[in-house]
Amino acid sequence: MSYRRSVDQLERLRARCLALPETTERLSHGEPTWFVRGKKSFVMFADHHHDDRLAFWCAAPPGVQRELVETEPDRFFRPPYVGHRGWLGVYLDVPLDWDEIGEIVADAFRQVAPKTLAAGVPARREETR
Repeated sequence: MSYRRSVDQLERLRARCLALPETTERLSHGEPTWFVRGKKSFVMFADHHHDDRLAFWCAAPPGVQRELVETEPDRFFRPPYVGHRGWLGVYLDVPLDWDEIGEIVADAFRQVAPKTLAAGVPARREETR
């Protein structure tokens, strides 16, 4: 993936994360990472694991990681370090539906945000597959 495309993907991801209430960004482990109220991370950009893949890792509702990795392994994976906690890896170097990415990011936010803050973020729309 070209450097320019990596920057574009990062900027699009950043916009979705920072659109959520009380979200901040700072580097964590050398990568842009987004936090709720500056404390709990919910999304981490992943461009440093020398696997030639561009991705992000995020908190996920129970069971979602397993379901998506099993049904769509070309798009989703179990990330290192945090995968055992149910976090989801999402490839950014494949064709993307940015509305879906926004929903995944919102789901991640709701997993770590305090309940009152999470309640202000609408639930994921029902899929019509």
